[in-house]
Amino acid sequence: MMRSLFSGVAGLKTHQTKMDVIGNNISNVNTVAFKSSSTTFSDIMYQTTSQASGATATRGGVNAKQIGLGVTNGATKISVTSSGAAQSTGDALDIRLSDTNTTNFFVVNNGSENVFTRAGSFYIDGNGNLAMTTTGYLVMGWQVDAQNPSVINKNTVTPLRVMQAANLTSPPEATTEASFSGVIDKYDSQFKSSSGYARSFTLYDNLGYSYTAKFAIKLEDGETGKYSVSLTGVYDTNNNNILADYLSESADNTLDKIFGGDNPTPFTKVYSLSTGVTSGGSSDLVTYDGVTYQYNAKENKFVAADNSGKTLTLAQVCGLDDDSAVIGVDVSGSTITLTMASSELQFHTKEGNLIYAGSEGNTKITLHTSLLGPNTSNTDPLTGDNINRALSDISIDFAQLMNYDNGGTSTAVANRGVPDGTIMRGEGKKLGTMTGLSVSNDGKIYGSYSNGNTVLLGQIAAAQFANASGLEEIGNNCYKTTLNSGEFDGIGVDISADGSSMNTGQLEMANVDLSAEFTDMITTQRGFQANSRIITVSDTMLEELINLKR
Repeated sequence: MMRSLFSGVAGLKTHQTKMDVIGNNISNVNTVAFKSSSTTFSDIMYQTTSQASGATATRGGVNAKQIGLGVTNGATKISVTSSGAAQSTGDALDIRLSDTNTTNFFVVNNGSENVFTRAGSFYIDGNGNLAMTTTGYLVMGWQVDAQNPSVINKNTVTPLRVMQAANLTSPPEATTEASFSGVIDKYDSQFKSSSGYARSFTLYDNLGYSYTAKFAIKLEDGETGKYSVSLTGVYDTNNNNILADYLSESADNTLDKIFGGDNPTPFTKVYSLSTGVTSGGSSDLVTYDGVTYQYNAKENKFVAADNSGKTLTLAQVCGLDDDSAVIGVDVSGSTITLTMASSELQFHTKEGNLIYAGSEGNTKITLHTSLLGPNTSNTDPLTGDNINRALSDISIDFAQLMNYDNGGTSTAVANRGVPDGTIMRGEGKKLGTMTGLSVSNDGKIYGSYSNGNTVLLGQIAAAQFANASGLEEIGNNCYKTTLNSGEFDGIGVDISADGSSMNTGQLEMANVDLSAEFTDMITTQRGFQANSRIITVSDTMLEELINLKR
């Protein structure tokens, strides 16, 4: 039989294989992260009819006479290292791998083993796991450190169960800092009222319950830039004044322990005794209409010493409009000095900025809310630590409060927390519920919560191989290791280690080049056609040979 006949057959088979590869490439042109394949032909061994001979002194050498036996498929190569174009989806759990120096893969588990994929179309399954949308294979990664939730433990990869019960809520935080900012104008009409310029802010205890702290800023001396600030109440969500409850519990509970004690110097005011009221011979005694009255700090009144039940208010004794912040009385001659649970605010009379709050050298005043509300400690915060407290002490910063002419209008506000760049530090938070998930460029998964918290939940691991083209395709956009690809160590790598990244809201498209595929299809078709002609012509020649005997 003629060798050319079998060479033609080999050519047909080989070109058919190439056409199969081309067909597979084109059929997967819209498959996420599909990697196209290409075939390389190799000629088959040659039949040597005459060996080569060397040259002699009188005659030249002769080359070997060889006849080829056709063609075969030498290799089918997967174009793994060639990335496809980006397809924008807007879905936070669609992730495209961006490679810098090495081809990266996601690590997924099919229930029995870890396999690898470039297809980053993920979703959260019914068990809260991050999984592939096409197969349900679980995405593998690293978990957060149980002792330090801000750190990732980069050990053995495990399924990323980001929606487990512990992650569905974010714990509340107690408010620990607050601040006043804006402008106060001494000509503001609110400073003429007995209650002063009222401001408030909402605070949270460690259990997430909210309270409203109310303050009054009063003008003491506009010429010297002196104001005072006092706490007028702390109200829970039922509008119950827990500050009043605290003051009524014990004679030892005084307003200055909550606000006005500690570092600030108590604020004092001197008034003249009202008409008909005279000194009673002691620092807390007055006489009115022949009856001696003694000051009762708990009731904030002067009570008749003869137990008749008669009382005099501070307004009756000294004409004071607002006695809510009075914590001490000193009667001397024709005057009465009231010590207030207020703190002085001293402004610069030229620049308008705050010089100090409470006492010289300070711009912060501590609100000892740890003595109020549920789970209170009996330990005075001025003398020792508190235990089992739900409310925390709050450091209030007045440094951003300014004293300017603003057309008789004050714009001061009280803020929960202190600005620190783009965040508010120490503002406290209520219990938060998960509102969404996001993935950063290094694969870290964060949960967003309704209380404004962002919590690290885990990190998607990447796999890299010495010879990514040596991976074996197993379908479903997945690969497994072979002897020629290199092994997976079970740990993986941080994709950002070499500058690579994970881009969310995008998927990697197939890297199939249709123009190249159609060109290959044409050459393959012509090659197949030419090989078929070899068989046709060989058959004709055999026919002529057979016809010789006629």
